[in-house]
Amino acid sequence: MNDRSGETAYARVLVSLLLLWLAGVALRLTILAVPPVIPNIHDELQLSQTEVGILNGLPPLLFALAAVPGSLLIARLGALTALVTGLLLTAIGSALRGALPNVTWLYTTTILMGIGVAVMQVTMPPMVRAWLPTRIGFATAVYTNGLLVGEILPVALMLPLVLPLAGGSWQWSFVVWSVPVALIAVLVVALAPRSSSAEVTAVLARRKWWPDWRDGMVWRIGLMFGTANAMYFATNAFLPNYLNYTGRPELISGALTSLNVGQLPASFLLLAVAGRLERVAWPYVFSGFVGLLGVVGIVFGTGLWIIASAALLGFSAAWTLILALALPPLLSAPDDVHRTTAAMFTISYTCAVIVPVVSGLLWDHTGIPAIAFLPIGICGLGLMALAPGIDRAGKVGGAGRA
Repeated sequence: MNDRSGETAYARVLVSLLLLWLAGVALRLTILAVPPVIPNIHDELQLSQTEVGILNGLPPLLFALAAVPGSLLIARLGALTALVTGLLLTAIGSALRGALPNVTWLYTTTILMGIGVAVMQVTMPPMVRAWLPTRIGFATAVYTNGLLVGEILPVALMLPLVLPLAGGSWQWSFVVWSVPVALIAVLVVALAPRSSSAEVTAVLARRKWWPDWRDGMVWRIGLMFGTANAMYFATNAFLPNYLNYTGRPELISGALTSLNVGQLPASFLLLAVAGRLERVAWPYVFSGFVGLLGVVGIVFGTGLWIIASAALLGFSAAWTLILALALPPLLSAPDDVHRTTAAMFTISYTCAVIVPVVSGLLWDHTGIPAIAFLPIGICGLGLMALAPGIDRAGKVGGAGRA
């Protein structure tokens, strides 16, 4: 009897980890499918560079704006239902992006897709807490590994494989990337571990949804996570133009690939040590220092040094991402994880919107391309300054609306 119950528990853990990893992949598949076909979209819809910038900026903006509504959805329907809803909205919004040949439709469906991803992101820490409460660090590392794989797959496969499969149509290529997201939704519905209906009803009846914005630790972890998001999004935005303007366009592909692939070593390393570092200050200080080294290497380096420095920035962003995502389930009571997560995402993705704008304004105002990396470097310093104190954090997210 004990052997059978042990086997059942082991199978539940494996299924939970698999579903978390697949949901992590779905968080980025449809978003990162856009950059490789930006030239196609630009030419066909006659977009201006400003319109291209808006298209790329909509997802992180939605991640910030829809995080708290996502918390409300979790409070009313439960994290599992919210996760499936987010997956379906993502798949439908992405597939519809090319249905009509005009930029307004593209923006509207991108917003729908962004809302779906935003809801999914808020559900992930509560799902970790619900499914694997004794393995929070490891489970977080697993689903963020899926997220990183979901960033790399579209960039690597869109042009050589998916676009030809779609007959050269960027519209149909978006449909192709939506199919696995829809299939993941089906798998979650079919295989997800569930609590009893009575237990779920009791929890939902008393669950709050509004974040406790007065809690200083909520702001600390939000800003720490925000430094990683801002460094990643701003570097993706300005590295290609920076290399082009400084006469090194041949480095663009290698540097962008290095930035994204450089995240994987951090993911695999943290899989091995998950659960030991999330509430310790020095790993965040280390991450900020590595990111700062990456910025210095890009601005002052040449050739392969620039590509290696981009990898350092990717490593830093992923290292902080994985550690920070484990903090809401570690620091919050079970019924408060979604509220703390919503606050963290609202703060962090606001940083991801603001920092690239500041970088662009500095470049435009001074005419110096390298100045765009100054705010990115300041993010590294900010992470190093914010980290002390995380090891003394108590429970967060105590107050809020029901």
